[in-house]
Amino acid sequence: MNQFSIAIHGGAGTILPSLMTTEKEALYKKGLKEALQKGAKILAQGGSSMDAVEAAVMSLEDFPLFNAGKGAVFTNKGTHEMDAAIMDGNTLEAGAVSGISNIKNPVSLARTIMLKSGHVFLAGKDAEAFGKLNGLNLEDDKYFYTEERYKQWQELVNTENYQLDHKAGSIHTEKKFGTVGAVALDMKGNLAAATSTGGMTNKRFGRIGDTPVIGSGTYANNQTCAISCTGHGEFFLRAVVAYDISCLIEYKGLSLEEACRIVVMEKLVKLGGEGGLIAIDKTGNISLPFNSEGMYRASMKSGGEEYIAIYK
Repeated sequence: MNQFSIAIHGGAGTILPSLMTTEKEALYKKGLKEALQKGAKILAQGGSSMDAVEAAVMSLEDFPLFNAGKGAVFTNKGTHEMDAAIMDGNTLEAGAVSGISNIKNPVSLARTIMLKSGHVFLAGKDAEAFGKLNGLNLEDDKYFYTEERYKQWQELVNTENYQLDHKAGSIHTEKKFGTVGAVALDMKGNLAAATSTGGMTNKRFGRIGDTPVIGSGTYANNQTCAISCTGHGEFFLRAVVAYDISCLIEYKGLSLEEACRIVVMEKLVKLGGEGGLIAIDKTGNISLPFNSEGMYRASMKSGGEEYIAIYK
């Protein structure tokens, strides 16, 4: 095959030029570029799609502007509860984790769960213990503290409101669905997908969105495509978005572009769901659809130029 494709995202929502400073925009693009290059380098050297998506997502988790890893938002209790998932399109093996704190890179824990636990999905303190047992990098609460996230939380802390990430002005003027993800096709024709998130600001009761749920927020299958979603998780869960796209390709013979359009621009919209996703099919075609104002996104094919964008 000797061709590769990779795409990444850093969240979707009401992302408008009017709500962004030039400096902030440059920082977001820097974060996207670094993650894209880390994944692409692995693929260009003949590495696996699994290694590429893990490396790209780790880079996004380490970048404080994105709501995952270091940049994770605060819960109602003033803690961080992170979720992640990864899936191998070649074997259909998957690993997922939910409601964890103090693990520096949740995506790596998801992969370790896939490889070493005998299970697919672990949660909470026991999942953290499994991570520690397997030597994953740990960080104390201070590492996950950022001033911007703290201020967002303080605006909501004594209310029952939750917020989908960060905002400018009124809570109702900007909704940003903070998730990061990567999908890739390697030179051997294997697909992979990974997604990671800090969830919703001021979330309560152990809320979990679509990110760690295989088939909703994350899915990969060598016969069809690899998908990583970002948006209002409740709707992506109900629509089983990632698997639905794969099914439209597998059972109806639709192209990646058409399957993504139907699910993101029609099915989700009818439900009231906002957001987007990144997708790659088995021949390396890339689709980056979203029904919100913007989506932090980047992609690259072997021998091609980097594509990095934020707005519509």
